[in-house]
Amino acid sequence: MMKVLLAAVNAKYIHSNLGVYSLKAYADKWLKEEVQIEIGEYTINHQRERILQDIYKRRPDIVGFSCYIWNIAEIRALAEDLPKVLPDTAIWLGGPEVSYDACSVLERLPQAAGVMNGEGEETFTELLRAYEKAGAYREALTGTGREPELSGIRGLTWRDQRGEIHQNPPRPPLDMSMIPFAYKDLTDFKNRIIYYESSRGCPFSCSYCLSSIDKSVRFRDIDLVKKELDFFLEKRPPQVKFVDRTFNCKKDHAMAIWKHILEHDNGITNFHFEIAADILDEEELDLLAKMRPGLVQLEIGVQTVNPHTIREIRRKMDLDKVEAVVNRINAGKNIHQHLDLIAGLPFENLESFCSSFNRVYRMRPQQLQLGFLKVLKGSYMEEQKDAYGLSFTGEPPYEVLSTRWLSYGDVILLKTVEEMTEIYYNSGQFSHTIEAMEKEFDQPFDLYLALAQWYQRQQGAGDSQSRLNRFEHLFGFIKDRLKDSAEEYRDKLMLDLYLRENAKSRPSFARDQTPYKEAVKDFFIREEKERKYLRGYEGRDSRQMAKMAHMEVMGDGTGILFDYENRDPLTKNAGTVILKGFAGI
Repeated sequence: MMKVLLAAVNAKYIHSNLGVYSLKAYADKWLKEEVQIEIGEYTINHQRERILQDIYKRRPDIVGFSCYIWNIAEIRALAEDLPKVLPDTAIWLGGPEVSYDACSVLERLPQAAGVMNGEGEETFTELLRAYEKAGAYREALTGTGREPELSGIRGLTWRDQRGEIHQNPPRPPLDMSMIPFAYKDLTDFKNRIIYYESSRGCPFSCSYCLSSIDKSVRFRDIDLVKKELDFFLEKRPPQVKFVDRTFNCKKDHAMAIWKHILEHDNGITNFHFEIAADILDEEELDLLAKMRPGLVQLEIGVQTVNPHTIREIRRKMDLDKVEAVVNRINAGKNIHQHLDLIAGLPFENLESFCSSFNRVYRMRPQQLQLGFLKVLKGSYMEEQKDAYGLSFTGEPPYEVLSTRWLSYGDVILLKTVEEMTEIYYNSGQFSHTIEAMEKEFDQPFDLYLALAQWYQRQQGAGDSQSRLNRFEHLFGFIKDRLKDSAEEYRDKLMLDLYLRENAKSRPSFARDQTPYKEAVKDFFIREEKERKYLRGYEGRDSRQMAKMAHMEVMGDGTGILFDYENRDPLTKNAGTVILKGFAGI
């Protein structure tokens, strides 16, 4: 029996690779017992030798690598080393990083037998059938057997035994409903994100994106989708992430899915969708407003607010409508919103990007993702690189270095702002402190720029990644930059610190709680008898409650009770009770 390994090298352990599972499901359906297909999932943080060892121990006849900008360097290295230990194993590549210049890929990587271009399910299945028919899964590479007949398989670029490279015609788009469900069980997905697709293609034509190349948006039959959603709802994974490029581009499809997960909510699973906010209507917004807090998560690609840039990158977006929709969803306090910006787009200089940052920031998303343009092979953006003076890294991820409007120095500056935004805004761990600090600056961008510049002046300030040190650094910045109001920030920082966790170590700026020790002890003794403030602590005595919750006394004598058993389902912050005059001040 021929043995095949589909190898995925993911960016993080929490990620999974839907592509290899979909290839396996499709091939298993049509090849039955003729071929043994295994999946190997690794991460770019694995030692390369460990991955090589694992592949060697599996002894596959064919290895298929799933190639993306984040893993192609690792896969190239593995492909170069693999024939040294498994000389009779055929190496095939697939995925967006190799699909658009497949001939060049094979010229640069002579160890590879070929590339599966574009959608791979049917191509992969026909490829395995060709190897099986030729009886050549080992002999083909050594020259002792018949060469598999590959010339009739659409979507392949391949190398024959003489080393000549051939490119077959592209494969027409697949019927989404003909692709088997990728998952049989979720045993191997504990604490990992489950990826799922109910459509392929995108109706929009954004110049930086490859999805716009396939404008024939295809949808999976909604009855199949509902059945597969029921599988997830029964298995109760933490998150299912739809990879549909614009999930709500077809209203009835989106509504049917949202209604189904609302009506069958298991109380645990979160569903993530990438949407176009400005095409949501009243009916859709009313439905979203009914969702359990944390049931749905939305990602909205704003990218820029510069109208000239929006036109140039071929986007269609009503920015005022986007803002109105984001604000309305925020008002419901039940949906996490993730808004994206891209630095390095045409006609956007530093001042313009600053305006984009400020406007999107004021929409108050739970996360503001500041990304940098990736100039993808096959995209219209790559075609226009000379016109835009677009300079980018020669190796993946092909990230922007400079443009006609943005210097490399500007990019470096924006990288530091990105880091501060990630630490102090997107983490959600400093919300009260940051909200107060915003008032000290003319615009939000200035705050994060000032933080970045302060970090750079501090020797080793960015070396430690511990949460407590980040609080210490923030208070150091406040003392240095906001001297007159530094004292009033102590309490805000302590509020933020204890909202997320019952911290055992206290920062240097924390107020001494020794004078309130007896008052806190008496509070929990009363709470054991009265059960006035803490819900869900039945059967706990005062000492146990004091360990499970936390009382912090602020500078004005107010006590804040942090309840870690009853957290906000959206922010995951502890529930709080404000007790004025707790310390009798």
